[in-house]
Amino acid sequence: MNRIGIAGVGHLGRHHLRLLQDVPDLEVAGCFDTDPAVQDTLQEQGVPLYRTFEELLADVDAVDIVVPTRAHYDLATRALTRGKHVFLEKPIAETLEQARDLVQLAADQDVILQVGHIERFNPAILALKDFPLNPRFIESHRLAQFQQRGTDVAVVLDLMIHDIDIILSLVRSPVQNVEAAGVSVITDSIDIANARLSFENGCVANITASRISQKAMRKLRIFQPQAYVSVDFQSGSAEIYRLKDAVGQEESTPVVLGEMAYQGAKKYIVYEQPHAGDVNALKEELVAFDRAITNHQRPVVSGEDGLHALEVAQLIQQKIQEVSSQWQ
Repeated sequence: MNRIGIAGVGHLGRHHLRLLQDVPDLEVAGCFDTDPAVQDTLQEQGVPLYRTFEELLADVDAVDIVVPTRAHYDLATRALTRGKHVFLEKPIAETLEQARDLVQLAADQDVILQVGHIERFNPAILALKDFPLNPRFIESHRLAQFQQRGTDVAVVLDLMIHDIDIILSLVRSPVQNVEAAGVSVITDSIDIANARLSFENGCVANITASRISQKAMRKLRIFQPQAYVSVDFQSGSAEIYRLKDAVGQEESTPVVLGEMAYQGAKKYIVYEQPHAGDVNALKEELVAFDRAITNHQRPVVSGEDGLHALEVAQLIQQKIQEVSSQWQ
């Protein structure tokens, strides 16, 4: 059984603690947090509290780091140097140099580094695992109502990076070109942004993120030959509209919407709504981390994946700055 500690037990860290305590093959050794109010709460709940991060590291096999991005590099470096497996919330680090250092350090120490891109474990994405995806055009919208939490970084790193990671994992082709624009509306950093990514394989992705919207939305649409896929991260559901040669009795009851001639042959237009079951995405990614540690295998979202997402996010922010400078 792997012993794990948690660094940072704020809003998100509390959820990590609750769910880690429910993972059968993990033992939660305790927590470290510098906030006196958090410390008092943990003591009231009877959760072991370590006075220093080093004391926590000395007593665990792995550490779950759920602190503000500015502290990721320091804590993760100290943990990896001690040979501890690390789960690190997204984004992996503040800078690309820091992210590269962490990836290299994990490789040198031969330990697991997993980045918390939680949407990889969303039931809507898991439901598509057996469906052949070949995206030619992707459109995503991630819109949220304003909250003070998370405004220490631009919306690209706060919200858009979720969709950047998902899109990179679906397209699996190098980014060839980036166009982007964004605006600071009510904070000192970018609050709403749009990016257009062109990939070497010809796929194009149009990504919009906002943290000042009236209504929340987390949707992604995939267009490919003979299929259209809609993903709703908020409801955890996926829908597939596609052409099929035939609809047999063994099919999982697709809804036949009609028939049509396609390239000289008859095709059926069918609708399907695959399900992944009752999945808690946060718990699923923590279970996956434990599995990666136990089997010493590449995690679902590796440090390299986190680095790649940050590289694209930084490119988008650079393009936004270039465009914004023309307005001044």
